[in-house]
Amino acid sequence: MHAFSRQEQDCVDACLDCHKICLGMAMTHCLDEGGEDVAPQHFRLMIDCAAICATAADFIMHKSQFHRQLCALCAEVCNACAQDCMRLDGMDQCVDACRKCSQACREMA
Repeated sequence: MHAFSRQEQDCVDACLDCHKICLGMAMTHCLDEGGEDVAPQHFRLMIDCAAICATAADFIMHKSQFHRQLCALCAEVCNACAQDCMRLDGMDQCVDACRKCSQACREMA
């Protein structure tokens, strides 16, 4: 069995955490708040972020030859999500998770 490097494991963990937080906050906090929190562009970005984080984690875990390219894109999406969430109240947990994931993915890419 091939073990993961510390960098790979840290990135997988950051991706899975970001997936959980973005999806969870979109489906609870954002839907409950309404208004700007459910504006189509913001809501789609949160769902995109959750989806690409899960996919990036999958690509790393199954040693895909494309994991570096996907991690680069994941870092971009997470950064965009963090920036967008910063302008809304109550989104600090999402901003933190996105920033951490963006950094981990940049290091993997």
